[in-house]
Amino acid sequence: MIIIDNVYISEELVKEKFVCALDKCKGGCCVDGDAGAPLNHDELEKIEEVYPIVKKYLTQEAIAEIERVGVYKRDEEFDMVTPDIGGGVCVYAYTDENAVVKCAIEKAYYAGEVTWKKPISCHLFPIRIGKKGIFESLNYEPRQDLCAPACANGSALNVPVYQFLKEPIIRKYGEDFYDALDHIAREKMDR
Repeated sequence: MIIIDNVYISEELVKEKFVCALDKCKGGCCVDGDAGAPLNHDELEKIEEVYPIVKKYLTQEAIAEIERVGVYKRDEEFDMVTPDIGGGVCVYAYTDENAVVKCAIEKAYYAGEVTWKKPISCHLFPIRIGKKGIFESLNYEPRQDLCAPACANGSALNVPVYQFLKEPIIRKYGEDFYDALDHIAREKMDR
């Protein structure tokens, strides 16, 4: 276990390898799960803000579900989450011309229409934020079959999970946190 700024970090983030292989998984993380994407309470306002802008990228079925339950909903296990359609695909997902499921919020972000990229839980996947007492914990939780190509890809490219997810780690915890993690990881690799 690695501890930085009272965040408990699984050593798997340093030891395991991972690089998304969207051509193989087809964005299945937006489709397959126990609930919609977990949301921090500070993200609820952001979802409300971006919905009118991203709505044009959503399916009619997604819009109908949002109008039925709201732009986010409460889940017994995960607290606040994005709605999903029939226990599957996230309402904020769309399918691109290559049959890859992607995030409509992120599409609007790259088009310069919104300043928020997407929920941090999505951006960090397959890292999951958990709790260890009163502190946060970061755990590596790829989906066994769905993420197998990404694990193989990461191994072939020799890219540790934390390096692949540098941008969202910095987004969530800051540059100093990432630099400390990188320093610890490199020390462990040199041993």
